[in-house]
Amino acid sequence: MRVSVAADSKDGVAERVVSELRRRGHEVVTHGALSDEERDDWAWASELAAKDVSEGRADQAVVCCWTGTGASIAANKVAGVRAALCVDAYTADGARKWNDANVLALSLRLTSDVVLDEILDAWLAGRPSGDSADVANVSHLGEIR
Repeated sequence: MRVSVAADSKDGVAERVVSELRRRGHEVVTHGALSDEERDDWAWASELAAKDVSEGRADQAVVCCWTGTGASIAANKVAGVRAALCVDAYTADGARKWNDANVLALSLRLTSDVVLDEILDAWLAGRPSGDSADVANVSHLGEIR
């Protein structure tokens, strides 16, 4: 799978997200502070990663900033993106299952190495629900303006 990763700094688990995804066999595209050619501010970096997903250059993305909030807000401004700020594996699993989330947002401040591994395990194993109510909710997201 191709995963776009953005961070506004190299603090916390930012670089570890990239190395862990690569270790698990994924192709990684980097943005923001993880790329020498780009602006590292959270809004710009997260937008680029989200656009990689919406425009088909990546299957999923991981966006990171100090709290994860700004990165998730920026990513969710991109059409077709469903970014979820996840602080634990349960939330990551639910975001994939019930929301068909395609962008994982992480807090560089709060996410430890152990929690990152658990979140990635749940996120990468997660699949969208086929339940009609869940499918209808995700479909409706595209209609909200």
